[in-house]
Amino acid sequence: MTDALPAAHVDPDGAASTSGRPHTGEPLVVLDHVNKHFGELHVLKDIDLTVHHGEVVVVVGPSGSGKSTLCRTINRLETFESGSISIDGKPLPDEGKDLARLRADVGMVFQSFNLFAHKTILENVTLGPIKVRGVKKAEAEQRARELLERVGVQAQADKYPAQLSGGQQQRVAIARSLAMDPKVMLFDEPTSALDPEMINEVLDVMTKLARSGMTMVVVTHEMGFARKAGDRVVFMADGQIVEENTPEEFFLHPRSDRAKDFLGKILTH
Repeated sequence: MTDALPAAHVDPDGAASTSGRPHTGEPLVVLDHVNKHFGELHVLKDIDLTVHHGEVVVVVGPSGSGKSTLCRTINRLETFESGSISIDGKPLPDEGKDLARLRADVGMVFQSFNLFAHKTILENVTLGPIKVRGVKKAEAEQRARELLERVGVQAQADKYPAQLSGGQQQRVAIARSLAMDPKVMLFDEPTSALDPEMINEVLDVMTKLARSGMTMVVVTHEMGFARKAGDRVVFMADGQIVEENTPEEFFLHPRSDRAKDFLGKILTH
């Protein structure tokens, strides 16, 4: 994906958008001085990050920099020791029904597709709305078929995950998250387990989703997606946010030596 860099758009609230989509500027996800350890390893160091309604934030950086851990703390798949995280003005609950409700508002797409192997594609997409949201089966199925069509796998509705390619399964996983009508979507390296020819079909769906106004936090190695669909690039190294900027500025004028080194290694191949 070698798309030319889009020109930056700045909305009245001062939040930049390279995709040309103005967003409201209202904070939706706020991380304040978040710290996380794995034993002796300090994997998140005083993380401050605000994601606004309608904004697409792409998190990049070398392996082991804390990107996936950051993504997974936003819906408490990982705990953290200090600091705070809030979603739409509400602090992240520790456990119980409040946490389950919050997770319903935060869609998550993983490296592995995590589909239920014994359920059809349609059943995979309708399960959450029926069980968690209390949606009637007929309504959930109609919505699921619309979403499967949106991600280009409507013909696979009655098949099982093992009958689909990796790219198709990941697109089903995106539809499954969208079926819950989340406030924000988290993507944790969603293309890293895919064969090269399947990567673009998933990135195309994600780009369309970004342009529809969905709030997204995307951890990825796909720099073309960051340039094309991101409003802001957050660069992490050694558990810290080293710099953040519009895609145009980050890729053309990185400020830190760590970012220059990272980009020098990945953009020359």
